Amino acid sequence: MKIHNNEGVIVVNAALGTTLNYDKVLPCLPRDNKHDGSLCLEWMHRARLYLDFHDLDDAVKCYNLRWISLSDSVPPTDCFDLSAAHWYGGGQTAEAAWPLEKGGHPFRPFVTGRVEDGRWGNVVKRYFVSSKGAAIIVDDKTPLHVSIRTNDDKKELCLRAQYDDFAFVNRLTPSAELNYSICVGSNMSELHNHLSEHTLWDGLKKEDSNVIDYLLTEPVWEIISDSDEILTEETIYNFTEDITNSVGIMKQGHVLINEFWQKNIGDFELDIDRFPTLDKTLDMLKRRGFRVVFTIQPFISTESFNFAEAVSKRLLVSERFSDRRIPALTRYKSLQSAGMLDITNEKTVPWLLEKLKKVMNKYKFDAFFLDMGTAYDLPHYYHCDRPLANPDQYKVTFTNSLLGSVPVFGISSAVLRPRPPTFVFLPPFESSWAGLRGVVPTLLTYGVLGYPFLIPGAVGGDYDAPQLIPKKNGTEKSLPDEELYIRWLQLAAFLPVVRYHHLPSSYGNQNISEIAKSLALTRQNKVTPKLKKFARVSLNIGLPLIRPLWMLDSEDPNCHQVSDEFSIGDDIIVAPIIDSGRRQREVYLPAGVWKDGIDGGLRKGSRWIHDYRVEEHQVAYFERMPDNTRF
Repeated sequence: MKIHNNEGVIVVNAALGTTLNYDKVLPCLPRDNKHDGSLCLEWMHRARLYLDFHDLDDAVKCYNLRWISLSDSVPPTDCFDLSAAHWYGGGQTAEAAWPLEKGGHPFRPFVTGRVEDGRWGNVVKRYFVSSKGAAIIVDDKTPLHVSIRTNDDKKELCLRAQYDDFAFVNRLTPSAELNYSICVGSNMSELHNHLSEHTLWDGLKKEDSNVIDYLLTEPVWEIISDSDEILTEETIYNFTEDITNSVGIMKQGHVLINEFWQKNIGDFELDIDRFPTLDKTLDMLKRRGFRVVFTIQPFISTESFNFAEAVSKRLLVSERFSDRRIPALTRYKSLQSAGMLDITNEKTVPWLLEKLKKVMNKYKFDAFFLDMGTAYDLPHYYHCDRPLANPDQYKVTFTNSLLGSVPVFGISSAVLRPRPPTFVFLPPFESSWAGLRGVVPTLLTYGVLGYPFLIPGAVGGDYDAPQLIPKKNGTEKSLPDEELYIRWLQLAAFLPVVRYHHLPSSYGNQNISEIAKSLALTRQNKVTPKLKKFARVSLNIGLPLIRPLWMLDSEDPNCHQVSDEFSIGDDIIVAPIIDSGRRQREVYLPAGVWKDGIDGGLRKGSRWIHDYRVEEHQVAYFERMPDNTRF
């Protein structure tokens, strides 16, 4: 199937029904026709296809395709040629591919996971858009599997509908249905803007807007601890004391306390042995200007005192082929054995909210962070009180059940944008140059998927920092490589939120402290005002804060493949160094006049800057100037 735009250019080239292996196609029997103007075709005992067409408006037209499988052995599968255009969307891939055709993987259920396991990332959306002004939107009820593969020396994006024993075990239709729309517009930017979710302002209160501004202004401080032995009241006090003492560099911001504030995960009560006077410590932190966030998870350790109660009240997800009174167990992070709250049970949410409000009222902290894991963290044979369309529906239900009842600062994974001011976290990145290179493509992808308010990983990476640097007291602390930390810090200064595990002062290196101080001033004077400006734009029309270059000029083919630059709204282009030892790079500037952030010179757009020099203490950025600016 070939689809043309209004100028007669082929914008979609698709191979339909690739698994049918049968050429004979017949018109549907009268009883199977929909009588709604759609075309109905049938491949005997294999599949049935309904095809119709409608105009969204004068600028956008859409084709709807609905395949119905007539045999479990023939899953409906359509493939789209990626060779004639660049495609974006879907979610994070293992290669952090931007555009999508630079990556590749076999068919996988289209649910959240970890790319390290060969799956999609922590945020997915059934939306793909191409540089030729075409978009694919897949219906939420489709048991969707997606592959990006090479076929006869060309890359293909393939969609398949297929039930399985985990991701799509609950059959919402008797047979698997592949139901999706292909929409075509005059160009990529206009089509994407048309299809984006608008008016995010609905229901937003003044205090919600203030939370967004605060997060765009102040950093997030996260204390590293992978066990309850490391996280203590003294740890929190010392960490925040170090922040306060970094005069001229660090601002207060949010202190994110992970799940080890509890003795056992799922207690939803403070461990008073490790935090005997936390109420006083938190009061002191608030007086100093900090906000405090507690992490919660939908998991209850089998060692938690709440586990027996949750089992007796049947508040946990059960095993599909077992007695419903027996909970299904899973693992998550440090948890070796845990039940999972059945958020579809009408008794579960009131039970949980009572405990959350009790601890919040007692200790007066500011919000919760919802660490929900991915689809694959549910028990494999999960069974909920009410069937889920797929395991990702769990996190949607969990988030919506808490929003409005308790303040939610952020969520760890998403398939549906949460209501502002809740931010979505990027996945953890390895503390390596490869990890750093994955940040920008992931941010750009999530922005295209409709997530403007994002919290990136920590400066220097989230895990596997290999370097050990002695501390003054003789103990050792794992820190990222110094150059890696500097380049990551330079990138983070231009992102929506700066998130720290390690303070710049941890290195005992005056050069790093001076770079951090300079970047803090740049962020305060240049970046934060733009972030606040475009946050309002995002709330009004749904466009991301951090944008790919093609959103500035979708007609410029040079903008389509740049994966290591981004723009803050339309006003600042950022081109970070993301490779070890590099002191120069290629930079592309879209149309317009741009002021060089390093030397202050003016540069014309629609051209490359070759071998642009960027010393270790510098970051390349360019501010948009009025089009009538004279050189």
